[in-house]
Amino acid sequence: MSALRIGIVGDFDRGKHSHWATEAALFHAGARRLQQFDGIWGAPGSPYESMTGILGAIQYAREHDMVYLGTCAGFQYALIEFSRNVLGLVDADSAENGPRAENIVITPVHCATPSLSPRSPRLVGGGVVRPLPGTLLESLCGSRTFVEEYFCSFETNPDFVSRWEDAGLCAAAIGENSEMRALEIRGRRFFLATLFQPQLSSSRERPHPIVEGYLRACMKPQQ
Repeated sequence: MSALRIGIVGDFDRGKHSHWATEAALFHAGARRLQQFDGIWGAPGSPYESMTGILGAIQYAREHDMVYLGTCAGFQYALIEFSRNVLGLVDADSAENGPRAENIVITPVHCATPSLSPRSPRLVGGGVVRPLPGTLLESLCGSRTFVEEYFCSFETNPDFVSRWEDAGLCAAAIGENSEMRALEIRGRRFFLATLFQPQLSSSRERPHPIVEGYLRACMKPQQ
């Protein structure tokens, strides 16, 4: 059997459950696959030590039609990269990194999870995900609303959604109050990113369909 090669882009923190869950989710889905595949996974864990590194990896995946999955921070930085290199907003950033930038595309979570300690992320635990019709995410997860695990303090700035969509990046799922919770770039082999973390709800018995779809896309040779 050929070795499976996945580039997980991010800072690995042994103390973060979600980072171990990323590896486990790949194992759950990969156990069913026997062929070699390649792809990039933008991992949780912002701010990254190398912003240049994560943005460069995402840009490469986008421009070369490499299979890309981003979760949590990998979702946020996909929007930063797209805003900088496609929309031409060279100072596009998150409120976490550059709160004084003119174009803040990632803002603090508006509706925080109640009863949190001061140090906890603002959005934690189960949250609503509503797949949008005709999207890759709908084809993977079905059309029904479902619940996924969140662990973050930042989300998309709605003021930029129409500009992203006009440039070819579209919402793939929304939250309870119509917030963008997943994105994709259509016409690509697989370019999907989620604010939620599908790896946190994956198991050996039930590999997450997004992770399985990602691995299937990795297995297909690039045309």
